[in-house]
Order: sequence, then structure tokens, then C-alpha cells
Amino acid sequence: MPNRLAHETSPYLLQHADNPVDWWPWSEEAFTEAGRRGVPVHLSVGYSSCHWCHVLARESFEDEAVAAYMNEYFVNIKVDREERPDVDAVYMEAVQAATGQGGWPMTVFLTPEAEPFYFGTYFPPAPRQGMPSFRQVIEGVHSAWTDRRDEVAEVAEKIVRDLAGREIAFGDTQVPGEEELARALLGLTREYDSTHGGFGRAPKFPPSMVVEFLLRHHARTGAEGALQMAADTCERMARGGIYDQLGGGFARYSVDREWIVPHFEKMLYDNALLCRVYAHLWRATGSDLARRVALETADFMVRELHTNEGGFASALDADSDDGHGRHVEGAYYVWTPGQLREVLGEQDAAIAAHYFGVTEDGTFEEGASVLQLPQHEGVFDAEQIASIRGRLLAARDLRPAPGRDDKIVAAWNGLAVAALAETGAYFDRPDLVEAALAAADLLVRIHLDEHARLARTSKDGRAGANAGVLEDYADVAEGFLALASVTGEGVWLEFAGFLLDHVLVRFTDEESGTLYDTAADAEKLIRRPQDPTDNATPSGWSAAAGALLSYAAQTGAEPHRAAAERALGVVKALGPRAPRFIGWGLATAEALLDGPREVAVVGPADDPATKALHRAALLATAPGVVVAVGTPDSGELPLLADRSLVNGEPTAYVCRNFTCDAPTTEVDRLRAALGR
Repeated sequence: MPNRLAHETSPYLLQHADNPVDWWPWSEEAFTEAGRRGVPVHLSVGYSSCHWCHVLARESFEDEAVAAYMNEYFVNIKVDREERPDVDAVYMEAVQAATGQGGWPMTVFLTPEAEPFYFGTYFPPAPRQGMPSFRQVIEGVHSAWTDRRDEVAEVAEKIVRDLAGREIAFGDTQVPGEEELARALLGLTREYDSTHGGFGRAPKFPPSMVVEFLLRHHARTGAEGALQMAADTCERMARGGIYDQLGGGFARYSVDREWIVPHFEKMLYDNALLCRVYAHLWRATGSDLARRVALETADFMVRELHTNEGGFASALDADSDDGHGRHVEGAYYVWTPGQLREVLGEQDAAIAAHYFGVTEDGTFEEGASVLQLPQHEGVFDAEQIASIRGRLLAARDLRPAPGRDDKIVAAWNGLAVAALAETGAYFDRPDLVEAALAAADLLVRIHLDEHARLARTSKDGRAGANAGVLEDYADVAEGFLALASVTGEGVWLEFAGFLLDHVLVRFTDEESGTLYDTAADAEKLIRRPQDPTDNATPSGWSAAAGALLSYAAQTGAEPHRAAAERALGVVKALGPRAPRFIGWGLATAEALLDGPREVAVVGPADDPATKALHRAALLATAPGVVVAVGTPDSGELPLLADRSLVNGEPTAYVCRNFTCDAPTTEVDRLRAALGR
């Protein structure tokens, strides 16, 4: 019999609907039931493309005996962290504080008052490597709850007190300046892997937001070291196994320093951020590799993540059927020399193995290799490589595909809108701009209510029940602002303003300017989550600062600029100490130091001179530059007000820090005005 998850919209929760565990979704009723029965709550948090979440489910949640024990002694709650990032954040903070590490699946045991008292992540079906089995854990928790209830209550109360005391001191009332950004760059230089690119050791995650900071820092200061770190990191990732050499798009992370073996799930947010990063790298350097990767990643998103409703699905699983009935991580993506020969024949297989780094021993498991693009001496025939790649991709398409999480997450779709709009504009791909517009339209139609409040998720054209969090409002506003710059359509600026007004009123502390991840009127948890540091995506805090700053530059709205500056105080405090974890905040600080510059292009939409000036403005590397384009009398965008044609010709106006240059009708002069 299906359990209570059968009526949920989350693909992750639906994966557990047929478990023998009597799962509850996160709800007040579940905690009321725990109180009525006098049992603790077992909270299990994961997401649909999480490999070890699936492993734990197969080993324990599908085990009838284990499930019977769970049902008798616990109320069991299953949470999709992508639907409820607030619940995930609060309890992950407790897990990390108690154990020094975190991750998914996350396992937390709570009192009926939702206070945590025991934590963990994955537990195996039998004890190994110092880890207790999952059965031992639940038996131990039951024993403690039954025999030492007072001790459990004391532990839970102390944890909640400690969490309440971790509220972020605002750090500084001043914005970060030259000194803090220089110190952040120095800190990144110390952690940079000069051999393989990226930062730190294994596992290695794509440092999208840090690369954005490095590109902006180079654009503002001319620091060649910053550009070199950005370019080398991007090249190493693009040549590694973390990048899909056949179909485009990036996997979640690399398990090694060399970017060879990925954890194979593909997330919308990674690919949106990286698509934009590579497009910006091309804008700064003209790199052919950056152009190719930006376009291939955009095409991957449109081809494999696009939904019927016009948005973008959350993720593709790491695991898939290996053709022999086994659900195996990476099965869809890896190749053996024998498989190459089956598809290509002896001669082309030998070329492909050399070109893609496929070895007899394999670089992954069971003699299989992840395709890479190693540096080679000599020249390959481009047509032959294109033919090989096409045949391998066609053969791969016949393999059982990884599962797809079809839910639409507002924040991640906002990131995709920004990436596709800019990439389409840079490379004259109107189809990508159209894809961005379709996703933006879905966000307005399905996720936005009559009060401009956002739903966090939707599926099959139906909004989910969970309220949007700060990152949703900020990232969707970021996407709309990018669309306004690319299309000149003022409606997107207007929608961005609605969302950012919510940030000012519902997510910001009125006295200090501190930002919270949940709205003031959101469901009350044991603590109101608040985190300014970037994780896989820009934190809601720094994303809000960036969107507020861009909106203020587009409109002259002083409250929004003041809020952005207050939010950046935390970057002044954290940037020099932990630059790897506040990259988007540092990138926004670069925009603030540069102005950001405001460009208004006025002229008939179909005039080639208007298009040339608009394109030159969009391709400016000045950090955070905002662009408005339209006719002098359109009234679409505030930056166009009182701007007239010069001698009847399309004209560009550049302003910065409340000072404007003389208008120009010449593309070269506009480019010069937007240089350092």
C-alpha cells in the first residue's frame, strides 16, 4: 500500500511512496501525532538525484523488518531539501555543529516539539568502518528515548539554545573596499591548485561564483593573476570528466583533484551558473573553448531539462540501468575500449580512445573510463572527431537514461533565465533568449500569485505548497533583470521590482539590514535560517545584494541601493577570511566599486546601429553593468527617460556614480567608455 507521500508533488517524495515505512510529509500533523503517541520523530532529508539517498532507501527503507521497527517507535518524516531548503538549513546547521560535517541523506531525530537530539547522514545496513548500522542507530535512539528521556530533553534544549546563539553578527556597517577585495584575491591565490585548477583538494566542486569574482576583479583592476586563475580553472573543468564531452553540461562535482571522475548527477543550478561563467569568460578573452562550452551547456539545458510547461527540471540522476538490470552510478556516461569498438570500428575506436582518454584499465570502475579531453600533441581531423562524437552520442542515446527530477525550482529557473538570455544575446542565438522568456513566463504564470509572492516549486504546471525563500526572490529577480537588459522589455524590470520589494519588507531586519532566508511571516522553525555564505548556488543573502544593486542602477531606487550596501557589510567581514565561500558577494562588491555603470541605448529597434550599440553594451566587462535599450519615447525603462537621439542617430549614454559621459553614436567610443 502506498504511504502518505503518494499525494505529494515532489519526485523525491514520490520515490518513497511505496516504501513499507509509514512516511509523513513535513507537517504540523506529523508532530502532533508524535506528541500523541509519545514517540520521537525520525527526519530523513534528501533529494532525487542524490546517489547515497537511493542507497539508504534500498538498504533500509525498503527492508520490511527495519520499516516495521521505524513505524512502531517513530513518526517518520521525509523531506525533499530542494522543496524545503529552510528545514534543511536549520537541521543541517545542527548536524554540522554537532558532528563537524554534513551531507545527504541527512538523518535527524527530533522531539515532538521539533527539537533535534541525535544526528547523522548515511548509515549502512551492517556496521562498517566505525559506522553503526541504521538498525543499531534507531534501536539506540529508541532505547535512549525510553530509558533516558530527561537526558534527551536536556540535549535537545541545549542544541536549540546553541543554535539560537549562532545568529549572524552583521559584521560591519561599511561596504567592502579595495583592501578587502585585494585580501580576498590573496586568500584565493593561497588555496588555488596551480596544477589542476580550482581550489582546495578533493572532492572538487565547480567554483562558479568565485570565477565570477575573478573575472570582475580583472575587469576592474587589470589583475592578470585573477584572469589566469579563472581561465585555467575553466579550461581544466571543461577538459575533465566533470564535463560531458558528448552531450555538454556539467556533473555536480569531481571526486578527485584532477576533475576526472565526477559524481554524475547533473543539476540545473550548476549548469545555469557555469553556462553564464563560460559566456562571461568568452566575453573577457574571446576563448573558443569558453564559447563552445557556454553554448553546449545552454543546449544541454534546453535539450534535456526543458519541461512541457516552459521551465527547466531540477536534475538528472547519477544512477541509471547498466543494461543488465543493475542501477549503477555513471552507467549512462562511461565507456570501455570494447564499447568504443562496437560503435566505431577498430580504427576510429583507437582514435577516440586516444582523444577522450579511454584506457584498458579504465579511469572509473570495472574497466570503464569517463570521457575527458586531455591535452594532446599533434592535430586531429576536426570532421573525423565530429563524426566520432556524433556516433557515440547516438549510441549513448540508446542506453537507459538517468531519471529526471521534473519539479521546477524558482531560484534555479531564475539562474537559467539569466544564463540563457545572456548567452543567446552574446552568440546571436535568439532561440536561447526565447527559452529564457518561456521560463520567465512560467515563473510569472505559475509561481507568482496576485501579491507577487513566489511559490518555491511547481510540477506539471501546478504550484507547490511551499513558500519561496530569499534565494527564490533574489535569483528570479536576477533572471528578470538580465532579460530586461537583453530584450529591452520593461515588464521584466517591473516584475523584478515586485520581488525585491518583498526582500526589503519581508526578508530584511529593519534595524540592522540583516537578511534572513525565510520571510517574517513564514512557518516558524526552531530557528529562522540565515546564511550569507555560498554553497552550490549564491546564498540568498549575496544574490539579493546583487539583484538589489542592479535594480537600483536601472531605476535610481535609493532604498534598494542602500539595502544592497547594508547587505554587503557581511562581505567586508567574511570576504578576506573565507573568499571561497562568498564569491557572489565579492562579485557584487566589485560591481559596487565600479559603480555599477549604467548604459542607455536609444534608437529604433530595427536599426543596425541601435543593435550594434546594444551589443557593445551587453559585451562590456565592466562589473555589474546594467543596460537599457529602447526608443526615446518608449517609457519602457527608467534609464531611457530624457535620452534623445544625437543628430537623429541611435545613441548610447554611459553614467557611473551619478556622473554621465557625453552621449556617443560610435560603437568604439562606447566600448572605450566601458573599459577600465
